[in-house]
Amino acid sequence: MTRLLIGSSLKMYFGRVRTLEWTRRVAASCRDHPAVRDGLVEPFVIPTFPSIPDVVPIARDAGMLVGAQDVHWEDAGAFTGEVSAAELAEHGVALAEIGHAERRALFGETDETVARKVVATLRHGISPLLCIGESERSDGDAAAETCIEQLESSLALAREENLGGRLVVAYEPVWAIGAPEPADDDHIRAVGRALRTHLADDLAFTGARVIYGGSAGPGLLPRIADSVDGMFLGRFAHDPAAFGRILDEVVDLEATR
Repeated sequence: MTRLLIGSSLKMYFGRVRTLEWTRRVAASCRDHPAVRDGLVEPFVIPTFPSIPDVVPIARDAGMLVGAQDVHWEDAGAFTGEVSAAELAEHGVALAEIGHAERRALFGETDETVARKVVATLRHGISPLLCIGESERSDGDAAAETCIEQLESSLALAREENLGGRLVVAYEPVWAIGAPEPADDDHIRAVGRALRTHLADDLAFTGARVIYGGSAGPGLLPRIADSVDGMFLGRFAHDPAAFGRILDEVVDLEATR
Protein backbone atom coordinates (compact mmCIF):
# COMPACT_ATOMS: atom_id res chain seq x y z
CA MET A 1 0.00 0.00 0.00
CA THR A 2 1.22 3.51 -0.84
CA ARG A 3 1.71 5.48 2.35
CA LEU A 4 -1.52 7.39 2.96
CA LEU A 5 -1.66 11.00 4.09
CA ILE A 6 -4.47 11.45 6.60
CA GLY A 7 -5.15 14.52 8.68
CA SER A 8 -7.44 17.35 9.61
CA SER A 9 -7.68 21.11 9.45
CA LEU A 10 -9.18 22.38 12.69
CA LYS A 11 -10.20 25.66 11.00
CA MET A 12 -11.37 28.10 13.71
CA TYR A 13 -13.50 25.60 15.59
CA PHE A 14 -11.15 25.12 18.54
CA GLY A 15 -9.39 27.50 20.90
CA ARG A 16 -5.89 26.82 22.19
CA VAL A 17 -6.90 24.54 25.08
CA ARG A 18 -9.15 22.31 22.99
CA THR A 19 -6.62 22.27 20.14
CA LEU A 20 -3.91 20.96 22.45
CA GLU A 21 -6.29 18.43 24.02
CA TRP A 22 -7.31 17.17 20.56
CA THR A 23 -3.71 17.00 19.37
CA ARG A 24 -2.54 15.11 22.45
CA ARG A 25 -5.30 12.52 22.08
CA VAL A 26 -4.73 12.03 18.35
CA ALA A 27 -0.97 11.96 18.86
CA ALA A 28 -1.39 9.23 21.49
CA SER A 29 -3.39 7.17 18.98
CA CYS A 30 -0.83 7.72 16.24
CA ARG A 31 2.18 6.99 18.44
CA ASP A 32 0.99 3.48 19.29
CA HIS A 33 -1.00 2.61 16.18
CA PRO A 34 0.35 0.02 13.72
CA ALA A 35 -0.88 2.11 10.77
CA VAL A 36 1.61 4.82 11.72
CA ARG A 37 4.24 2.61 13.32
CA ASP A 38 4.43 0.39 10.23
CA GLY A 39 4.55 3.31 7.81
CA LEU A 40 1.09 2.88 6.28
CA VAL A 41 -0.07 6.36 7.27
CA GLU A 42 1.56 9.77 7.53
CA PRO A 43 -0.79 11.75 9.82
CA PHE A 44 -1.06 15.53 9.98
CA VAL A 45 -2.87 18.32 11.79
CA ILE A 46 -3.47 21.91 10.70
CA PRO A 47 -4.26 24.13 13.71
CA THR A 48 -4.70 27.90 13.88
CA PHE A 49 -1.57 30.06 13.62
CA PRO A 50 -1.26 30.86 17.36
CA SER A 51 -1.40 27.18 18.31
CA ILE A 52 1.33 26.04 15.91
CA PRO A 53 4.30 26.48 18.31
CA ASP A 54 2.55 24.40 20.99
CA VAL A 55 1.27 21.76 18.57
CA VAL A 56 4.57 21.09 16.78
CA PRO A 57 6.41 19.27 19.61
CA ILE A 58 3.34 17.18 20.50
CA ALA A 59 2.76 16.18 16.89
CA ARG A 60 6.41 15.60 16.03
CA ASP A 61 6.82 13.13 18.89
CA ALA A 62 4.02 11.03 17.36
CA GLY A 63 5.23 11.20 13.76
CA MET A 64 2.59 13.76 12.76
CA LEU A 65 3.18 16.62 10.34
CA VAL A 66 1.94 20.10 11.23
CA GLY A 67 0.44 22.46 8.68
CA ALA A 68 -0.74 26.04 8.48
CA GLN A 69 -4.19 27.11 7.29
CA ASP A 70 -2.86 29.86 5.03
CA VAL A 71 0.35 31.65 4.06
CA HIS A 72 1.33 34.96 2.47
CA TRP A 73 3.20 35.08 -0.83
CA GLU A 74 5.91 37.49 0.37
CA ASP A 75 8.71 36.67 2.79
CA ALA A 76 8.53 39.97 4.68
CA GLY A 77 6.99 43.43 4.52
CA ALA A 78 4.10 45.65 5.51
CA PHE A 79 1.39 42.98 5.38
CA THR A 80 -0.55 43.42 8.59
CA GLY A 81 -2.07 40.23 9.92
CA GLU A 82 -0.28 37.93 7.49
CA VAL A 83 2.24 35.14 8.09
CA SER A 84 5.10 34.27 5.74
CA ALA A 85 6.31 30.86 4.63
CA ALA A 86 9.72 31.85 5.96
CA GLU A 87 8.36 32.20 9.49
CA LEU A 88 6.24 29.07 9.22
CA ALA A 89 9.34 27.11 8.24
CA GLU A 90 11.10 28.44 11.36
CA HIS A 91 8.31 26.89 13.45
CA GLY A 92 8.67 23.49 11.81
CA VAL A 93 5.56 23.70 9.61
CA ALA A 94 5.61 21.05 6.87
CA LEU A 95 2.39 21.81 4.98
CA ALA A 96 0.54 24.98 4.01
CA GLU A 97 -3.12 24.85 3.03
CA ILE A 98 -3.63 27.02 -0.05
CA GLY A 99 -6.73 27.98 -2.03
CA HIS A 100 -9.43 26.50 0.20
CA ALA A 101 -12.93 27.31 -1.04
CA GLU A 102 -13.66 29.27 2.14
CA ARG A 103 -10.58 31.44 1.56
CA ARG A 104 -11.76 32.12 -1.96
CA ALA A 105 -15.38 32.85 -1.01
CA LEU A 106 -14.82 34.83 2.18
CA PHE A 107 -11.42 36.47 1.78
CA GLY A 108 -10.97 37.10 -1.92
CA GLU A 109 -8.42 34.40 -2.70
CA THR A 110 -7.86 34.28 -6.47
CA ASP A 111 -6.06 32.03 -8.94
CA GLU A 112 -3.22 34.57 -8.95
CA THR A 113 -2.77 34.66 -5.17
CA VAL A 114 -2.98 30.87 -5.00
CA ALA A 115 -0.20 30.52 -7.56
CA ARG A 116 1.97 33.04 -5.72
CA LYS A 117 1.46 31.25 -2.41
CA VAL A 118 2.45 27.94 -3.98
CA VAL A 119 5.74 29.52 -5.07
CA ALA A 120 6.35 30.96 -1.59
CA THR A 121 5.88 27.63 0.15
CA LEU A 122 8.06 25.70 -2.27
CA ARG A 123 10.79 28.31 -1.90
CA HIS A 124 10.95 27.53 1.82
CA GLY A 125 10.66 23.75 1.68
CA ILE A 126 7.03 23.67 2.77
CA SER A 127 4.67 21.40 0.85
CA PRO A 128 1.65 23.12 -0.67
CA LEU A 129 -1.59 21.43 0.34
CA LEU A 130 -3.46 22.72 -2.66
CA CYS A 131 -7.26 22.71 -2.45
CA ILE A 132 -9.17 22.32 -5.70
CA GLY A 133 -12.72 21.35 -6.56
CA GLU A 134 -15.69 22.16 -8.74
CA SER A 135 -18.34 24.57 -7.44
CA GLU A 136 -21.41 22.86 -8.86
CA ARG A 137 -22.37 19.21 -9.07
CA SER A 138 -21.36 17.62 -12.36
CA ASP A 139 -20.33 14.24 -13.68
CA GLY A 140 -16.91 12.86 -12.87
CA ASP A 141 -15.34 13.67 -16.23
CA ALA A 142 -16.44 17.30 -16.17
CA ALA A 143 -15.35 17.68 -12.55
CA ALA A 144 -11.94 16.19 -13.35
CA GLU A 145 -11.47 18.59 -16.25
CA THR A 146 -12.29 21.56 -14.03
CA CYS A 147 -9.94 20.33 -11.32
CA ILE A 148 -7.04 19.78 -13.70
CA GLU A 149 -7.50 23.32 -15.02
CA GLN A 150 -7.43 24.65 -11.44
CA LEU A 151 -4.38 22.56 -10.66
CA GLU A 152 -2.39 23.81 -13.63
CA SER A 153 -3.40 27.42 -12.93
CA SER A 154 -2.18 27.02 -9.36
CA LEU A 155 1.16 25.55 -10.46
CA ALA A 156 1.78 27.90 -13.40
CA LEU A 157 4.13 30.31 -11.60
CA ALA A 158 6.04 27.49 -9.95
CA ARG A 159 6.59 25.94 -13.36
CA GLU A 160 7.76 29.28 -14.77
CA GLU A 161 10.33 29.53 -11.96
CA ASN A 162 11.36 25.88 -12.31
CA LEU A 163 10.29 25.13 -8.76
CA GLY A 164 9.17 21.73 -7.61
CA GLY A 165 8.96 19.58 -4.52
CA ARG A 166 6.46 17.70 -2.51
CA LEU A 167 2.88 18.50 -3.52
CA VAL A 168 -0.39 17.47 -1.91
CA VAL A 169 -3.60 18.05 -3.87
CA ALA A 170 -6.76 18.07 -1.79
CA TYR A 171 -9.76 17.36 -3.96
CA GLU A 172 -12.69 19.03 -2.22
CA PRO A 173 -15.81 19.53 -4.31
CA VAL A 174 -17.14 22.84 -3.03
CA TRP A 175 -20.71 21.56 -2.94
CA ALA A 176 -19.66 18.76 -0.56
CA ILE A 177 -17.88 20.95 2.00
CA GLY A 178 -20.03 21.05 5.14
CA ALA A 179 -22.62 18.74 3.58
CA PRO A 180 -24.18 15.85 5.52
CA GLU A 181 -22.42 13.35 3.24
CA PRO A 182 -19.32 13.37 1.04
CA ALA A 183 -19.51 13.15 -2.74
CA ASP A 184 -20.54 9.70 -3.91
CA ASP A 185 -17.85 7.06 -4.16
CA ASP A 186 -17.81 6.75 -7.96
CA HIS A 187 -17.46 10.50 -8.35
CA ILE A 188 -14.55 10.70 -5.92
CA ARG A 189 -12.84 7.76 -7.56
CA ALA A 190 -13.23 9.21 -11.06
CA VAL A 191 -11.72 12.57 -10.12
CA GLY A 192 -9.07 11.03 -7.91
CA ARG A 193 -7.92 8.71 -10.68
CA ALA A 194 -7.85 11.55 -13.22
CA LEU A 195 -5.75 13.77 -10.97
CA ARG A 196 -3.32 10.99 -10.13
CA THR A 197 -2.93 10.11 -13.81
CA HIS A 198 -2.35 13.76 -14.69
CA LEU A 199 0.40 14.05 -12.06
CA ALA A 200 1.97 10.64 -12.56
CA ASP A 201 4.76 11.76 -14.91
CA ASP A 202 5.26 15.25 -13.47
CA LEU A 203 9.01 15.52 -12.91
CA ALA A 204 8.70 18.75 -10.92
CA PHE A 205 6.32 17.19 -8.41
CA THR A 206 7.44 13.59 -8.23
CA GLY A 207 5.32 11.57 -5.85
CA ALA A 208 2.51 14.14 -5.69
CA ARG A 209 -0.40 12.86 -3.62
CA VAL A 210 -4.12 13.35 -4.12
CA ILE A 211 -6.30 13.26 -1.01
CA TYR A 212 -10.07 13.65 -0.69
CA GLY A 213 -11.81 16.19 1.52
CA GLY A 214 -15.38 17.45 1.69
CA SER A 215 -17.37 15.88 4.54
CA ALA A 216 -14.83 13.06 4.79
CA GLY A 217 -14.91 10.85 7.85
CA PRO A 218 -14.82 7.25 9.09
CA GLY A 219 -16.15 4.64 6.69
CA LEU A 220 -15.23 6.44 3.48
CA LEU A 221 -11.62 5.43 2.95
CA PRO A 222 -12.20 1.70 2.34
CA ARG A 223 -14.54 2.63 -0.53
CA ILE A 224 -12.17 5.03 -2.32
CA ALA A 225 -8.68 3.86 -1.32
CA ASP A 226 -7.91 2.55 -4.81
CA SER A 227 -8.19 6.08 -6.26
CA VAL A 228 -6.76 8.48 -3.66
CA ASP A 229 -3.67 8.78 -1.47
CA GLY A 230 -5.41 9.75 1.74
CA MET A 231 -8.11 11.92 3.27
CA PHE A 232 -8.44 15.51 4.42
CA LEU A 233 -10.78 15.33 7.39
CA GLY A 234 -13.14 18.02 8.55
CA ARG A 235 -15.67 18.21 11.35
CA PHE A 236 -16.15 14.42 11.41
CA ALA A 237 -12.70 14.20 12.97
CA HIS A 238 -13.44 16.62 15.82
CA ASP A 239 -13.89 13.56 17.99
CA PRO A 240 -10.32 12.23 18.31
CA ALA A 241 -11.68 8.68 18.40
CA ALA A 242 -12.82 9.11 14.78
CA PHE A 243 -9.21 9.63 13.74
CA GLY A 244 -8.31 6.35 15.41
CA ARG A 245 -11.12 4.54 13.60
CA ILE A 246 -9.74 5.69 10.26
CA LEU A 247 -6.29 4.39 11.22
CA ASP A 248 -7.98 1.06 12.01
CA GLU A 249 -9.52 1.08 8.54
CA VAL A 250 -6.08 1.45 6.98
CA VAL A 251 -4.79 -1.61 8.85
CA ASP A 252 -7.84 -3.58 7.76
CA LEU A 253 -7.27 -2.51 4.15
CA GLU A 254 -3.66 -3.64 4.29
CA ALA A 255 -4.72 -7.00 5.70
CA THR A 256 -6.96 -7.66 2.67
CA ARG A 257 -4.24 -6.96 0.08
